[in-house]
Formats: sequence, C-alpha cells, structure tokens
Amino acid sequence: MGIKKTVSVLGLGRMGSALAKALVGQGYEVTVWNRTPKELPNTRSVAMPEEAFESDVVVTCLSTYDVQEPLLTNDIKTLVNLTSGTPDQARATARWAKDNGVEYVDGVIMAVPQQVGTPQAKIFFSGSENHHVLHAFGEPVYVGEDAGLAALYDLALLGIMWTTFGGYLQAVALLGTEGIEPARFTPMVADWLNELGHMLPEMGEQTQTRQYETDVSALDINVSGLRLLTEANREQGLDTTIPQALHGLFERAQRNGHGAHSIASVIEEIRK
Repeated sequence: MGIKKTVSVLGLGRMGSALAKALVGQGYEVTVWNRTPKELPNTRSVAMPEEAFESDVVVTCLSTYDVQEPLLTNDIKTLVNLTSGTPDQARATARWAKDNGVEYVDGVIMAVPQQVGTPQAKIFFSGSENHHVLHAFGEPVYVGEDAGLAALYDLALLGIMWTTFGGYLQAVALLGTEGIEPARFTPMVADWLNELGHMLPEMGEQTQTRQYETDVSALDINVSGLRLLTEANREQGLDTTIPQALHGLFERAQRNGHGAHSIASVIEEIRK
C-alpha cells in the first residue's frame, strides 16, 4: 500500500477505542481525541480536536451528530464518519463536506467492539467510493454514492435484530410463566429462524411485484393467530405490547382487503 497515511480518531468510547487500536495494529500513525482525556497505547493523544485535523484522515465515532457537528471544520482533509445517525443527518454532513472541500465517507460498523479488526466485522459505507482505512476495521461493503445509504442499511438491519430479540424475549417470558427455561427452548428458536430465513426471498419478491396471492398461509389465519398470542400473554400475566402491535398492523391490512393474501401484503400498510 506504500506509505501509510496518518489517521486521527475522535471519540474514544468502546467502539472508538477499538477503531484506534485496529489502526495501530495495521501500522497507521494514530492521533486520538476524546472530550474526557484518555490515553491509548501507541497513539498520540491531543487536548483539542483541532490538533487532530493535521492528519490525512479524520475518523469520527462520537455519541451523536449534535456532538460531532460543532467539531467539524474545513481544515479536515478526509472525513470518515462512523457516528450513528439517520440518513438525513449523514446527507447533511455530506453537503457540509462538499461545500467545504472535504472528502466524505459515511459508514456504519456492523459489529461489536471486540470484532473490530477481524473478518467478522463488516463496514457498510457510502459517499466516496473507497477509502483505505476501512480495511483496518473489517470487511468494507460499499452500498452507494448517496451518503445516507449506509445509515439506511444499518437501521434496516438493526430493526430486524431488535424485533427478533423482542419476539424472542416475549417467547421466553411466555414459556417462563410455566417454568420452561430458555436452554430447553432456544435450540428450537434457532432452527425456526433458519426455516423462516428460507422464506424471505419469495416474500421480498412479492413486495416488489405486489402480487400477494398465496396457497400457504393467508393473512386471515395470521391475524387470528396474533389475537390468540396476545390473549395468551395477557392470561399469563405478561405485557402484550409486542404481540398487540403486530396484531393491530396485520388486522389493519386485513380490513383493507388483504385477508386472503400472504403476509407480505402487510407492507402495503407499512408503506403508508
């Protein structure tokens, strides 16, 4: 790769510290800044963020865009933004970068801090098409020129994670009312999720063609099932927020003419 450029990391929480350590491990000269002074081995710590802008690349991993925004100046040459936010926040930062002559890469880290720097970590990025520092963190995955796309992919995948975890915890709580422990149930969950994964390509195709005919499991049946799930959780003394929300969404699609259609038809309510 030739002479490696200097890199600064702004923000030394768990993830920011992991990023800085990964860069050091790849031989970069690393400068770090944190609001609360913090030292990391084999890095140069500076008291003011402006001192970090001397580096060729500035990587930000801060708590919010509101924290990041006041720190940005046109002294930055290349900004690799790994601060979590919404697509519109990323696009606004990209506009600022363009107006100030700053090369801009927006990215999200699909990994926990312990995985940074390993093949298990994927870095979704958008905006500028390529940047060498991302390889230090994991496997870079370019998702498009629109700077907001990395955040969009991130939140879409996290949404699946959060709803899956919510459903799992609801199930564990339901079985737990009868003394059934997670260790007995969880292997069934893993197998079930694997089977459901095989159904997703067809479901995704239906959302694009909007052809929802099915001979497998009509929405009517699933609305009834969600009503039973909600009632069972209530009878067992549990909170019903999750099943009740799903029942309400599915029932709305049913009322709007999708009762005989597949579950994929629920997307028509979500799109509204």
